[in-house]
Amino acid sequence: MANARDSDPNLGYLTKKETEVKLPRPTRVKNKTPAPIQITAEQILREARERQEAEIRPPKQKITDATELGDYRLRKRKEFEDLIRRVRWNKSVWVKYAKWEESQKDYARARSVWERALEVDYRDHTLWLKYADFEMKNKFVNHARNVWDRATQLLPRVDQLWYKYIHMEEMLGNVAGARQIFERWMKWAPDQQGWLSYIKFELRYNEVERARSIFERFVDCHPKVSAWIRFAKFEMKNGEIARARNCYERAVDKLGMMRRRRNCLWLLLSLRRSARRQRGRAEELYKKFVAFEKQYGDREGIEDAIVGKRRFQYEDEVRKNPLNYDAWFDYIRLEESCGDKQRIEDVYERAIANIPPAQEKRYWQRYIYLWINYVLYEELDAQDVDRTRDVYNLCLKIPHNKFSFAKIWLMAAQFEIRQLNIDRARRILGSAIGMAPKDKIFKKYIEIELQLGNIERCRKLYEKYLEWSPENCYAWSKFAELERSLAETERARALFELAIDQPALDMPELLWKAYIDFEISEAEYERTRALYERLLNRTKHLKVWISYAKFEASARDEGLQESDLRESDYEQKRKSLQRARAVFERALSYFRTSAPELKEERAMLLEEWLNMESSFGKVGDVDLVRAKLPKKLKKEKANRN
Repeated sequence: MANARDSDPNLGYLTKKETEVKLPRPTRVKNKTPAPIQITAEQILREARERQEAEIRPPKQKITDATELGDYRLRKRKEFEDLIRRVRWNKSVWVKYAKWEESQKDYARARSVWERALEVDYRDHTLWLKYADFEMKNKFVNHARNVWDRATQLLPRVDQLWYKYIHMEEMLGNVAGARQIFERWMKWAPDQQGWLSYIKFELRYNEVERARSIFERFVDCHPKVSAWIRFAKFEMKNGEIARARNCYERAVDKLGMMRRRRNCLWLLLSLRRSARRQRGRAEELYKKFVAFEKQYGDREGIEDAIVGKRRFQYEDEVRKNPLNYDAWFDYIRLEESCGDKQRIEDVYERAIANIPPAQEKRYWQRYIYLWINYVLYEELDAQDVDRTRDVYNLCLKIPHNKFSFAKIWLMAAQFEIRQLNIDRARRILGSAIGMAPKDKIFKKYIEIELQLGNIERCRKLYEKYLEWSPENCYAWSKFAELERSLAETERARALFELAIDQPALDMPELLWKAYIDFEISEAEYERTRALYERLLNRTKHLKVWISYAKFEASARDEGLQESDLRESDYEQKRKSLQRARAVFERALSYFRTSAPELKEERAMLLEEWLNMESSFGKVGDVDLVRAKLPKKLKKEKANRN
């Protein structure tokens, strides 16, 4: 009973005595005199250090030859690649891998590792910084520029990338390049520190006027009190008191105007909210009107109501995004289905007024079809020749110094031809060649003049074509083909000679083939042989050897009468075969001595030679070639008893 009374429910019905913590009794020190040998803390630490077990370290590997070095590199690369497969997201692994490759002086592999790391996460600017630092440290300046360009293009809001890029160019003494980088950066409207860095850069090189123009752009980008004060102090420092006073006056005017503009903006926002509510009511009212027309109106009224509803929807779409050209196309098709000329032209004019935001062709490729549809409508549907010509003239004012569309030039010229106005068509095509030359324009212009029989104009056009693009083998071949069709053999040959002497050609094999075919068609076999020899001096390609041999096999001596041809057919075949064999022998000798690694080409050459010998029948000697063919050796396994 006593135990029950003493127990506490908070302690799980245990007594306080049972829950007491019993501590060990402190030992009493009986002898408090100092020991005869005193041990210091330094001795204790030294003994602990001596008794500590030696750290297990991997043995140092000494590499004595290239084979061991290759094995070591292969093993390390395998370790890194295995680690990357497991933790691809860990950027420190990529960095260690790239630095190891750099330590091995294998810069191409190190660069490859950096590129693979960027594919994992290109948004990590530290990777770009380390990559560029690797290129700069190893004096790969152009590679470093490439890295900085890509980094600033992908991450234009990371200021550190711009600062590092500019610092590198300035250290290299490329002040103009650093200025261009600053200009690219300023297009992104950075914070005040970026603009001030640009200004300090110009002042370091005593470019006060440039710094002043940058200040003007700075206060336009950041119209704040601190920016205007900096501008005024800059003018005061340079002794321009009047300019400083003008800065303060402009700052007062502009900041006051911004305050008034802010108040107007609040008013506009409130009006826009009410307009949205009214537009919602208008849409609801229009839906009720369409339902009423469907229920009580006739067919014409229903169609008008539906067209009006769609027109309302398209207007809303182009108002929200005027550069949505697909919406404009749909809107135009709707109006063309209604047939109201005034409305159609009005929508076209509104659509073409929305010029793309940048002068780059990719932004204009969709927009230009608005003009194309417009001119086709005016010519075919409205049949208004004068308005069609006016629209073409307006369309041809696009910025041709940056890009152009050959389709528009050709359509405008063909339109004038349909109106029997050849001189105007020639002026249009001449302007196209002068302002924005293209292959399509040259080809079509030459085709038109050729159909009209103006050979001299064709020659002048080909000359212009080749001045603009001297590497174009198509133009050289067509020009020579024109001269040949006019029986101007020497002119055609001279053109071919000029063509093959060009330092760079886009398709030289086609040009040489055309020249050789031309000489064969003229039965100039000696010239053809000389051409083949010149071609072999430039390239020893298998196809050239085979073509040369086939030509020799098919060539016949000139100046023989019909009776002589019948009598000496066998002799002619024999001579042709001998010349072809000589070519094959030269080719085989080249592939054996100068290019022994091209075994497949040598086998193909012998196969062609064998086919040619068999095609000559009795004159040919198949065994001669078979003796030269590679033989297959079969290795038999030794029998184990």
